[in-house]
Amino acid sequence: MTIKTHLILVSAQAVPNITPVLDERFKPREVVLLVSPDMVLRAEWLEHIYNKRGVKSRRWLINNAYDIELIRDTVLELLTEYEDGSLALNATGGTKPMSIAAYEVFRDLKQPIFYVHPEEDRVIWLYPSKQAGHDLADRIKLPEFLQAYGAKVTGQGDSLGVQAVYRELTEEIITRIAYYSKALGSLNYWAQKATGSLTVDLDAQQTKDRFLADLIDLFSESKLLRLEKNRLIFATEQDRFYVNGGWLEQHVYGQCLNIKKQTGIQDIGRSVQVDRQHQGKPVRNELDITFLKDNRLYIIECKTKNFKDKDQGAGADTLYKLDTLKDLLGGLQAKSMLISFTQPSEFVVQRAGDLKIALCCYKELPYLTDKLLAWIK
Repeated sequence: MTIKTHLILVSAQAVPNITPVLDERFKPREVVLLVSPDMVLRAEWLEHIYNKRGVKSRRWLINNAYDIELIRDTVLELLTEYEDGSLALNATGGTKPMSIAAYEVFRDLKQPIFYVHPEEDRVIWLYPSKQAGHDLADRIKLPEFLQAYGAKVTGQGDSLGVQAVYRELTEEIITRIAYYSKALGSLNYWAQKATGSLTVDLDAQQTKDRFLADLIDLFSESKLLRLEKNRLIFATEQDRFYVNGGWLEQHVYGQCLNIKKQTGIQDIGRSVQVDRQHQGKPVRNELDITFLKDNRLYIIECKTKNFKDKDQGAGADTLYKLDTLKDLLGGLQAKSMLISFTQPSEFVVQRAGDLKIALCCYKELPYLTDKLLAWIK
C-alpha cells in the first residue's frame, strides 16, 4: 500500500491537518481538502503551508457539513478518482457527521484511515488497525503554526541568549523578590512616565525610600539608568523598556532557552508580533514568550502590573485576553501561563484556575524552571 494523498476534513482545529503532512516519513504528494462553506478561509490558510512545503492541494466542496448522506456520496465520488490504497483519510477534523460519513465510506471500501491523537501527537491507524502507529516529527515552526490559524508573524525580538550582566541583575531581583517587590512597582511606574523623554523627576519623598534607592542602584550598576539629583535618566529607549518590565520577559525567555534541549521545545520566540484579520479589520497582538512543544502552542504573558483586589477588572481583562489568544492562535490543545512579580489577588487566582491558565508569581519566581517543566509535562 503506497499512500500518495491525504484526505483531510477542514475544521477550526488546524494542527492535526498539518503535522502528518510535514512528517517526512508520512508526507503525501497531494492533500485533498473536504471543505464546507464556513471553512473556506481556513482551507486557504492550510493551503499556504502545504504549497510552501511542496505538497499539492485541491479542494473538494460540500454544501452541508451535517448532511451525512450528502457527505457519504461526495466522498464515494472522490474515491473513484484514486487507485486502491493510494488515498488515506485523516479522520481527525471536520464536524462529527463529516468524520463519521467519511470513515464509513473508507471502511466499507477497505481504504486506509488514520487519526491524529490530539494530546500525544501520534498517528493511530483505524484501518488497517493492525498497522503500527508512530509519533509525528516536530517539524512545524512558529510562523507556519500561527499561519494555520490565520495569523502572520510580522516581527519578533532577537533570538540571542540573555547577556551575563542582565542574568546577574535579574537573578538578584528574583532571589530577593519580597524585598524589591514594592519598589519594582514604583520604578515600573516612573519608567513608564519616562516614555519618549527618557527622563523623569522624582519627588523628595521617593528619593528617601531605601528600597527604591537600592533598586535604582542595582539598575545603575548595569548602566541601564542613572540618578542625577532627583532626576532619573535612561540612556536609551531599550534601557527604559528593560527597566519598565522588559527584565522579567527577558528572564523568562532565558529560562525557556535553558530547558529547550532537555524538553524538546521545537521553536521559541519572544516579543512575537502577529497580525490577523477580525471582521475584515487588521488586529495586531504581541506574545511576550511563545514556543512549540510536540506541535502544541504555549503562550506566556509577563506582567509587572500589580493586580490588587480593587483592580479586579484589569486582572480579569488580562486573563480573558490571554485565554482568547490561546484559543485563536493555538486551538484546543494550546496552553497559557501568566507570570508576574507581584502576588495576585484571590480573584485573579480563582479566575486563572477557571480558565486553566497557569500562574507563576511573586515568591514562586525563583522556582520558575520547575514550574515550566511541570507545565510542559
